Amino acid sequence: MLISDLHIHSRFSRACSTKITIANLEKNARVKGIDVLGTGDFQHPEWIKELSTLEEKEGILYTKTGFPFVWQSEISLIYTQDGKGRRIHHVMLAPSREVVAQITEYLLSKGRIDYDGRPIFGMSSIEFVEAMKGISKDIEIIPAHAWTPWFGILGSNGGFDSIKQCFGDQEKHIHAIETGLSSDPEMNWRISSLDKYNLLSFSDMHSMYPWRMGREATLFDINLNYKELIQAIRTKKGYAGTIEVDPAYGKYHWDGHRNCNVNFSPKETKTHNGICPVCKKALTIGVEYRVEQLADRPQGYKPKEYTDYKTLIPLSELIALHTKKGIATKTVSAIFDPLLNQFKSEFNILLKTPKEKLAKLIDPKLVDLILRNRNGEIKVPPGFDGVYGKPLLEKKDPEKQNELF
Repeated sequence: MLISDLHIHSRFSRACSTKITIANLEKNARVKGIDVLGTGDFQHPEWIKELSTLEEKEGILYTKTGFPFVWQSEISLIYTQDGKGRRIHHVMLAPSREVVAQITEYLLSKGRIDYDGRPIFGMSSIEFVEAMKGISKDIEIIPAHAWTPWFGILGSNGGFDSIKQCFGDQEKHIHAIETGLSSDPEMNWRISSLDKYNLLSFSDMHSMYPWRMGREATLFDINLNYKELIQAIRTKKGYAGTIEVDPAYGKYHWDGHRNCNVNFSPKETKTHNGICPVCKKALTIGVEYRVEQLADRPQGYKPKEYTDYKTLIPLSELIALHTKKGIATKTVSAIFDPLLNQFKSEFNILLKTPKEKLAKLIDPKLVDLILRNRNGEIKVPPGFDGVYGKPLLEKKDPEKQNELF
């Protein structure tokens, strides 16, 4: 079973850590327990120089120590369609260095690619997919963080009401969507038009630390080569589910205004007619509200056939919650590092390590927190308008929490 995170960024993307290097990505992927990463930003002229040092085999790149990467990037498209401004992000996967060179040549014909690892272009999603498929049928396009208000294909600002509406006759080439931090499979199951697509989860990480990398991931039961990976994404053969954070943890789950300290459930938003009671402007409408708008099935619906998923909060965040210290502090590292040395990876600790083995190294209350996390019992007051939800140490009802963390 392979744990993958195929949506990441390099240090050449805006608002990303300058410490993102191939060596640091490999180091922290091994810490996390991730088996394969996306490269991120493969068309950026500086990042591709570093990627060119990796050896390619069966469409997968390998470091000298054998850690694998998949050719991957993210593109931002800003355009007008059906009389409405659209702002959509797409992840793309590529099968080889040669195809990446052709993609880069095409993008250069449309604009600059050197200013940001996630470049912006004015073409439509239809035009983009048609162009990519003209280069190679093995390029895979995956709508990124599909429900995010600002750049999600189904988001409240600039999005569409269906995948078909976005891609038109090119929709036949779309096989999966990335659900994003603020939604999980159960939320997506409520929309029958999404049944035909695989539901993928990746981190969209902007820093390489273990509490960002792999916080969402997709599992594949395949031999690691590009052909089998794409087959799993397109057909579900070898697709084995996802690791998710609680969707309330995502920073666009509920509606609100960050600057006004207003955090509303969909019901509260409707009561206020979508208007912020503080500044009197339109609220940023989050993912839960948007799902309710498009849903044609009741809450809790499960398809007859579905692939299960696991909900987890990152280990460093649990330790920070327990110690009441910052996530990147020495206090957290002093607990995290011995656990890692003993049990090999964060995912191994979170998913597999028995209670009695954990109890030999850490406080019983932290053991309990890890086990509650493993069972999906950590409560999270919903994030909103760019603010992450913050997990609760106590077993409180998160919907009764309405404060800015």
